[in-house]
Amino acid sequence: MNINEPVAVGWREWIALPDLAIESIKAKVDTGARTSALHAFDVRAFEKNGELWVRFGVHPRQRDTKKEIWCESKVLDQREVTDSGGHTELRYVIETTASLGEKTWRIEMTLTNRDNMLFRMLLGRTALSAGNIVVNPTLSYLSGQTLTKHFQDSQQDDLEGETE
Repeated sequence: MNINEPVAVGWREWIALPDLAIESIKAKVDTGARTSALHAFDVRAFEKNGELWVRFGVHPRQRDTKKEIWCESKVLDQREVTDSGGHTELRYVIETTASLGEKTWRIEMTLTNRDNMLFRMLLGRTALSAGNIVVNPTLSYLSGQTLTKHFQDSQQDDLEGETE
């Protein structure tokens, strides 16, 4: 794969966040969102070596609050973000590595509780641009990873039709 060649993705993809020890999380590729967002709960700020950090939990699977991954990251920024419902929230912003198929690059991501949303992660325009990614909204999982490679219960998610 040529590093300058755009990579095509579908409207939903499996993404890894190796810096956060998240092997795979289903993300909605959202060209309507400027910044990427990750589901996070129990977000707590702390100081480490004179810098602001956050510790937070992630439920990486849709409709599954039993599996938890605990993460720590340096805070890049705090920003007011307006969601699709028009609600504004002050969120922590972190920078992390994203892996999609053979593509790996750095992205900025806000932390917010997405328990009531179908997708635990949104991959926004800034990350898509940084990764030189183009979106085919009629397809899913173009990164070469199949649902059965990840989780049997995710097949049910597909059958129910995700419309977030």
